[in-house]
Amino acid sequence: MKIKVARIFNTYGPRMHQNDGRVVSNFIVQALQGRPITIYGEGQQTRSFCFASDLIEGLVALMNTSDDFIGPVNIGNPGEFTMLELAQKVLEITGSASKIVHEPLPQDDPLQRQPDITLAKRHLSWQPTVALDEGLRKTVEYFDQLLTSQAASH
Repeated sequence: MKIKVARIFNTYGPRMHQNDGRVVSNFIVQALQGRPITIYGEGQQTRSFCFASDLIEGLVALMNTSDDFIGPVNIGNPGEFTMLELAQKVLEITGSASKIVHEPLPQDDPLQRQPDITLAKRHLSWQPTVALDEGLRKTVEYFDQLLTSQAASH
């Protein structure tokens, strides 16, 4: 049986579920609804965010490799941002007056998550191209339209 193994890191973009519990959708929905944006701890833990179209291109590149390359290969964006930076970017893009509130940091919350995409670059000739600001703008636009249409139907 021919297989390929990809390790997918944080992915975001339009068509995410608004209540999926992921940080990008949480922050955007909270900001668009004027609710406080919840950050755990001081917000210095880092994450990397890969836009959905970049992820798909990486997966397609993996599927198109020769049979002798199985993986695993990391598919994600190595650009690192703190949770506080992400919240500030969401506030800026949405123009929201939401406040950032801090909750206690859960014990199991990793301080850093960043993929090493060296193998993806070498074997797939792939790396992400969508910058976080660009991807967030597209994702905010999607959620703004979604929330507006939900409000109109109620």
